Amino acid sequence: MDQVIIGVDTHKSNHIAVAINTHGARLGEKTIPTTSRGYRDLEIWASGFGQVKAFGIEGTGSFGANLSRALMAKGHVVMDVMRPNRQIRYLQGKSDALDAEGAARSVLNGQTTALAKTQTGTSEMLRHLKVARDSAVKARSQAMITLKTLIINAPVELRDTLEKINGRITLIRHLAAWHQPTQINSPTASAKMVLRSIARRCLALHEEVDGHDRELERMAHEKAPGLMASHGISTMTVAEMLILVGDNPERIRSEAALAKLCGVCPVPASSGKTNRMRLNRGGNRQANAALYRVAIVRMRDHEMTRAYVAKRTTEGKTRREIVRCLERYIVREIYRHLCGSQTSPRPV
Repeated sequence: MDQVIIGVDTHKSNHIAVAINTHGARLGEKTIPTTSRGYRDLEIWASGFGQVKAFGIEGTGSFGANLSRALMAKGHVVMDVMRPNRQIRYLQGKSDALDAEGAARSVLNGQTTALAKTQTGTSEMLRHLKVARDSAVKARSQAMITLKTLIINAPVELRDTLEKINGRITLIRHLAAWHQPTQINSPTASAKMVLRSIARRCLALHEEVDGHDRELERMAHEKAPGLMASHGISTMTVAEMLILVGDNPERIRSEAALAKLCGVCPVPASSGKTNRMRLNRGGNRQANAALYRVAIVRMRDHEMTRAYVAKRTTEGKTRREIVRCLERYIVREIYRHLCGSQTSPRPV
């Protein structure tokens, strides 16, 4: 039986699929709704051309998430396809069918090698919690800025009273304990009502963030207890790495692949007689920032890391180059904990 590859261009309300065979010949095109029935119809339609070798889907983490989950649950190989090359799109034109065909051909020619995340386990739950936490932290910061601005512009007698209170949480609780004014008949009354409202919002968001933090810490301890015990690695760093790796860590083939995914692999920047490497500005920037924080913490108070920094400094390395090297070592440690062998990793 002939093997076929299916490329899918995903959208909010429908997906466009194109089938090609292993010789690159286009076999057909189909549009399906983003429903369970549409996913079943796509599988039946694809099977009509022969044995499905793989599905290449754009946006497996967004519009194509449910489709990729449904196909992987049926045992199909699902590849995560990057967006089309802009130069090729400019030369060949843009349409949903062309994008779907390009996704299939990128799987055929080996350009796409990344397996999609299963998104059915602890890593997906961590992602949900972290999205909610980050949103609550942002809203809390915005509420605090608004509160401080209102206090600065409040009537002078009210402002003088509030400036005597020390501590952010103490101030917020003091404002939240005010009684609701029965009638707004002066700027002082309106200021009191608004300050009380925003203070209560801050407290609610603070409790929400604390609840998310407790749940994230519990799940991170259950999923990666060894990594949680490593020096300088916090709960948010472990959660970020678990989200990045996903629930199927076998898709990360090597520590070099994880380093590239985090944007910490060295990039050649040599020309002529100059032979050097530069920082990688690609990859997952949230994971990259988490690794940077770990490196800075270890450079401050971790004996082995401080000895390494001193050694590299004597060799003529700049601080930026040393941080890049440290991040690469930290990725190696994380890889061994999350998706590598069972040998006990050594900290940097």
